[in-house]
Amino acid sequence: MGMGRLLDGLSTHCFNTLKSSVYVSQKATGQYFMQKSVDLDRVDVVYDSAQVSHPLVEEIKAVFQYRELVRQFVSRTLKTRYKRSFLGIVWTLLNPLLTMLVLTLVFSAVFRLTVDHYPVYILSGLTAWLFFSSSTQAAMGEMVWSGELLHRIYVPKSIFVVSAVSTSLVNLFISLVPLFLISLALGLPMHRTILVMPFAILLLTMFALGMGLLLATAAIYFADMLPVYEVLLTLWMYSTPIIYPITAIPAELRGFFLLNPMYYFLMLFRQPLFEGKIPDWQTWAIGGMIAVFTLVVGGLVFTARSKEYAFRV
Repeated sequence: MGMGRLLDGLSTHCFNTLKSSVYVSQKATGQYFMQKSVDLDRVDVVYDSAQVSHPLVEEIKAVFQYRELVRQFVSRTLKTRYKRSFLGIVWTLLNPLLTMLVLTLVFSAVFRLTVDHYPVYILSGLTAWLFFSSSTQAAMGEMVWSGELLHRIYVPKSIFVVSAVSTSLVNLFISLVPLFLISLALGLPMHRTILVMPFAILLLTMFALGMGLLLATAAIYFADMLPVYEVLLTLWMYSTPIIYPITAIPAELRGFFLLNPMYYFLMLFRQPLFEGKIPDWQTWAIGGMIAVFTLVVGGLVFTARSKEYAFRV
């Protein structure tokens, strides 16, 4: 009898609680709306699925809401990477410098007559290239290794790609320090044209983020994408005028090299510093169109099947 009264009391309490507040969630998309208290006797709400935003728009909103988590991921990655390192973040400076030194020693005998300040030429190209390669590789890795977290809690799936690119962006800004110092040490004058470099970095970041989203999607479905992409990156690097000028390519083959999207971002990044001039509007236009197109397509492809990622990683 006492147990029956207890159950009746719990039922009445639960009904009153349900009547006073409703917790609305949209589990189909993994998005949780804020709890809202409503009176069931006065509810007059109709759910219209046609009013739901596009998955890409919802993903952008979610990433913005979780922007503090992006900052924490970036901070964690940087601290973990250099925690046990004797030189710490100095390796971010030494990596492109040592690579520049090796390439300069190997190729300077070939290009010394056609490229002045060759170390700066190489280092400026390597700085942009290392940002792109590291951010896209990290985007794939972070997405594949995020399975445990995705199984436990809800987070926007693209937040792993965004944090990977953001981490590489921090390293890029650090790498600009030795780039400017070596340019001055070798007698390369600093022109006011370097003020447009942030716009070049913005377009390069958009391109890297779009490629990161595409590659992360592929890595989820094809586990071999990580080692395959490393090989492709090597081929891509040597088909990009990083260690050689585009004029060194025979005229009849130069058109194929101009199909490389990284060529335009490299020119936008390198010319303001190395040549002291602002790239022509055609280069800006082509680079801008490639960046926007890649970012939009990458976002659309990534969000099209984002609901499946937690079950595949």
